Amino acid sequence: MPMQPWFPDAKLGIFIHYGIYAVDGWAESWSFYTGEVSHEEYMKQLDRFTASRYDPQAWAELFARVGAQYAVLTTKHHDGVALWDTDHRNLDVVRDTPAGRDLVTGFVDALREKNLKVGLYYSHSDWNHPDYATERHPGPHIVEANDYSHARPGEADPEAWARYLAYRDGQVGELVERFRPDILWFDGEWERTEEQWRMRELSELILAGNPDTILNARMLSYGDYATPEQGVPLVAPDGPWELCLTINDSWSYRAKDRDFKSVRQLVRYFTETIGMGGNLLLAAGPMEDGTIPEEQVERLEGLGAWVAKHADAVYGTVAGLPAGHHYGPSTLSADRRTLYLVCFDAPREAVSIRGLRNAVRRVSVVGTGTELGHHVTGGLDQVPGVTWIDAPGAADLDEYATVLAVELDGELDLYRGTGRD
Repeated sequence: MPMQPWFPDAKLGIFIHYGIYAVDGWAESWSFYTGEVSHEEYMKQLDRFTASRYDPQAWAELFARVGAQYAVLTTKHHDGVALWDTDHRNLDVVRDTPAGRDLVTGFVDALREKNLKVGLYYSHSDWNHPDYATERHPGPHIVEANDYSHARPGEADPEAWARYLAYRDGQVGELVERFRPDILWFDGEWERTEEQWRMRELSELILAGNPDTILNARMLSYGDYATPEQGVPLVAPDGPWELCLTINDSWSYRAKDRDFKSVRQLVRYFTETIGMGGNLLLAAGPMEDGTIPEEQVERLEGLGAWVAKHADAVYGTVAGLPAGHHYGPSTLSADRRTLYLVCFDAPREAVSIRGLRNAVRRVSVVGTGTELGHHVTGGLDQVPGVTWIDAPGAADLDEYATVLAVELDGELDLYRGTGRD
């Protein structure tokens, strides 16, 4: 399926990890899996999950305000607790928590009211389902079976595993039929092979219900885009991709995690990502009551203010210059006639572009419009000289990252050779 054109143009999405794990601030699902907390203590959070101030309209307004074009909600993490009123029942917030209601419908409706694309996260794995740990990955990385995730050697139960797949397919089918998501964002794929997951059949089920749904790479060979986590790749993945990044060190709400990234760091992650042709999927973790912590809101709004000021360099652009042509990220307008150079630090004398064959028509500071002088030095035969752009003055510098718009005399033409012999 061709990639939906909205996705590579989106640039910014918001990733919401919300579930019972917010009650005591334990790591989502993993905390009982790894023994950070007992399974019994983790599951007691069901009794205190109220979502009492859950306001999806407020979420959607925030996402739109910061310039996001889509958002992804964890409808079911590895702990198996579904956030919607599912007919394929194991655990859900409607029947098993004081929240007592479907939380996905409001999220979907609120996003669509703001013309935002809808992403729904769903974990293939379910460490609380009685039929889940009845199959075993055949790979060598499975040394000892974890009782939550794998059958012990020789104890696989094909009939139970078939029941589990029917449960999973039933829930995914519900998400597609009821919500027609723009993205289905899967996780947990590492615990089984593609064949064990029956990925081909699952993909066919999804696309039969909504051919416009795109799937992340955790559908393995049936995914449409890559999803690296927590670090900008040094080489961009082939095809469309997004970087999944947390605002602090946690995907979900953890009161003890105070290691928040600064707005300046988020701007750097964002520009480095879009400069390589990706989207940033920035994770926020609401508290148990459904409110997003103030520290996270402040950082989202700080990033959003920078994006709004520099929108021309963000939306409607593609990956910019390869490494070595400019000391920082860059983007390129869709018609390939305007380069946007990102400068994290205040230039002392000049900003340079190496290997540019084009003549430069005009350079200006994005956000202020101030025009800057420019000239070329050097060059020999087929090897172009260096284009030097006068450093902007203090009044034109942005607090987090200054962007220069370089208008070219035609489509970008770069020299990539080794120089004259």
